[in-house]
Amino acid sequence: MLRQLIAQLHHLYSTSSSLPLVEEPPPNQRWCLLNLEDNPSEDDCCNLIMRSGKFKLLEPGKAPPSKRARKDRTRGKLAEKSTSAETMDEEIWKEFPEDLYEAVIARLPVTAFFRFRSVCQKWNSLLTSNSFSVQCNQVPRTQPWFYTRTHENVNTGAMYDPVSRKWHHPTVPAVPTKMIILPVASAGGLVCFLDIGHRSFYVCNPLTRSFRELQARSVKVWSRVAVGMTINEKSRSYQIMWVGSDGGYEVYDSIKNTWTCPGRMPACVKLPLSLNFRSQPVTVDGSMYFLRSDPDGIVSYDMETGVWKQFTVPAPLHLSDHALAECSGRIMLVGLLTKNAATCVCVWELQKMTLLWKEVDRMPNIWCLEFYGKHIKMSCLGNRGLLMLSLRSKMMNRLVTYDVLRKEWLKVPNCVLPHSRKRQWIACGTAFHPCLTAKA
Repeated sequence: MLRQLIAQLHHLYSTSSSLPLVEEPPPNQRWCLLNLEDNPSEDDCCNLIMRSGKFKLLEPGKAPPSKRARKDRTRGKLAEKSTSAETMDEEIWKEFPEDLYEAVIARLPVTAFFRFRSVCQKWNSLLTSNSFSVQCNQVPRTQPWFYTRTHENVNTGAMYDPVSRKWHHPTVPAVPTKMIILPVASAGGLVCFLDIGHRSFYVCNPLTRSFRELQARSVKVWSRVAVGMTINEKSRSYQIMWVGSDGGYEVYDSIKNTWTCPGRMPACVKLPLSLNFRSQPVTVDGSMYFLRSDPDGIVSYDMETGVWKQFTVPAPLHLSDHALAECSGRIMLVGLLTKNAATCVCVWELQKMTLLWKEVDRMPNIWCLEFYGKHIKMSCLGNRGLLMLSLRSKMMNRLVTYDVLRKEWLKVPNCVLPHSRKRQWIACGTAFHPCLTAKA
């Protein structure tokens, strides 16, 4: 059979001048090179390649085609696509509907808006456009971000994006006072600040730098206060409420731009209020809930009717540094359980029928081993579906996020200022849903 094959090849070579040209095989076809060792002189003249019973003559000294690597083929395809993209027909794209432009931009990742405003004046003006605001309201809300302040830079903020797991360092407008302002509440993409002397309130959108100092309060309060914030999704107006331990409280309305005191607390609410000022209040179905002790429980205020209620809920044993949280209308509690030298972070859910806390999750044991034998202090920096917990000791400052629905614990990367390697210690913070069209 070998002799017959060689004879056929000799015959083919002798008639090569009259052979028609054979099509170049596709690169994905397999080639087989025959080395004619019996006749090296003929091998020097030309290389002969056989593919699936068909033959093709190559020029003397020309190597057979080789299969390109997948990376090279992909790179070539991308180059062809980019070349075609660069030559888009201007006559077609200039007629692209304006509302589709806004619909696409409204669905960009939030981090893209840090740069898109500098593209052109038209894009920059979108933030004040009513039509763009409508498009943004149609986009489902993503996970909340966290606006925090650090110990060494109390006048500059640090925002954490849990999706990309990155820190951003926005420039907040200058405050018209030398007082230090701290984030105390948020709603609808806006963050509420209170100066360290508890004299003035400020509202700001950290993404767009929309900033506003609220009208002075009618009541001067020098003691610690608990602050909550709600927003009307239709009118985009917001309300801010502060409550003092002596039972005094006021409500700010952004439409009226005034503070009002709707009334006094009823006799069913025990005074003085032993509020947990480190626990930010939560809002569920139009009512604001504050955590209190002595007796252990919750105090609620209906923002529409102005009705106060008090609920006695026994706190779990060995509990410390606890705070309220909220997820999909459920009232949660997060805190430290410390017994002997062991410390663990636990999460409870309020049972509405029995008014008792039911444990639903706790931090992985392998993480809790890091706290063994240490004096740990915990603060909750965000309490809306996704919690951010700051766990501190003398030599440790650990930041952790907890997704209530997924029951997922994640460690937060260190907060480092730009052009610096020094790790920042987080002092306080609050959760907010990033919104480009929210106006202070």
